[in-house]
Amino acid sequence: MDCPKCNAKMIERSVEVLHGTVVIDQCSGCQGLWFDNGEAEQLKESWMSDFLDSGDPRVGKTYNRIRDIQCPRCSKAMVKLNDRKQPHLEYEACPDHGMFMDAGEFTDYKHETLMDVFKGVIASIRRR
Repeated sequence: MDCPKCNAKMIERSVEVLHGTVVIDQCSGCQGLWFDNGEAEQLKESWMSDFLDSGDPRVGKTYNRIRDIQCPRCSKAMVKLNDRKQPHLEYEACPDHGMFMDAGEFTDYKHETLMDVFKGVIASIRRR
């Protein structure tokens, strides 16, 4: 599978969780992460997934500007979404197959803090 953002090869990474193994894909170039449907939510609660998002968040922010990407599974256009609990967090999703998070976004998604409320307000102001 190739990265939907930079077209580099995706590498499988495994994480042992309470109920088995979850395999995600990480880009060998931009370090973005592909999660099949349900995997990000499952890994959010696992402390074992803290090491997954090893890319530089500053690099991830530059790739976040890329629009019009296709699902690496079905090649359909992916939709840019904001997380409900953290509206400043944007990621791309294919309703049929999964989601792509740029480097640094999964760490932000995983660790909700009070600062996320302020980031959400700022993000909503910038979108106007």
